[in-house]
Amino acid sequence: MGEALQERRGAALLPRSCCSHWGTASSHAKLARCKMTLTTMPAASVALAFFCLLLCVPWGSSCPPSCQCTERAGAKAVLCSSRHLEEIPKDIPKDAVFLKLDANSITRIPSNAFRHLSHLEELDLSRNAIEKIDRAAFKGVAAGLRTLDLSSNRIRSIPKEALLALNAKLRLANNPWHCECALQEVLWEARLDPDSIQDITCHTAPREEYVGKPLLQVLDAGVNFCSVRQRTTDVAMFITMFGWFTMVIAYVICYVRHNREDTCKHVEYLKSLPSTQGHAETTSTAL
Repeated sequence: MGEALQERRGAALLPRSCCSHWGTASSHAKLARCKMTLTTMPAASVALAFFCLLLCVPWGSSCPPSCQCTERAGAKAVLCSSRHLEEIPKDIPKDAVFLKLDANSITRIPSNAFRHLSHLEELDLSRNAIEKIDRAAFKGVAAGLRTLDLSSNRIRSIPKEALLALNAKLRLANNPWHCECALQEVLWEARLDPDSIQDITCHTAPREEYVGKPLLQVLDAGVNFCSVRQRTTDVAMFITMFGWFTMVIAYVICYVRHNREDTCKHVEYLKSLPSTQGHAETTSTAL
């Protein structure tokens, strides 16, 4: 009777002790705790053990194997810092609010990379090797995203459409930027972190004198990269129109010369023919 009572007491405590503290452990830790509890508890029914495992498995909210999922102020935080990742994990929980992917080896942010993360508020992609960002890289998170850190990467240029749709505070410092019109528009229209804006430096630029200087300093000096691009476009259009105009003039000149030569040849031919009047005089004399 004592053994039966002990078994019932252990069975009653099994689900509670097995699946406690969900928010402070990863899914792998939960499953390990479940297995440990099952092996240390007295023999219970198979149905009860299976019910415990169902409670421990985080259905629809699994954590990537290379990351750690925790709770921060009641919101889910997915921590994937310094995990040697070369691409963005595909199985990030949909209810993630904080996502740290810093200090990895990610080289590209493809389109719709975070589209399923509608609750995301903070995204840290700093200290990676990012070189390319697609136009629709942050599609789906534009409304709720509050902070986006892209500092200390290898970004030279970025489509302005990828950032101007965001309301998030951007950190773009310490990248080898090529100073151009798109970057200038991002600087003027996007919400940049004021503490890091001075670290947006021209690694390359249309003119050598701008290289190594903060972009903000160059723009404050009166430089307008967008007007330079506009002037370049205007010059290209002028050269194209001038070329077409030259071709038309050359064609007209050739046409006139060709017609003049034909006319001269025709006149010479007519002159070489015997005149009708001389032929008539010769006929009348013979008569």
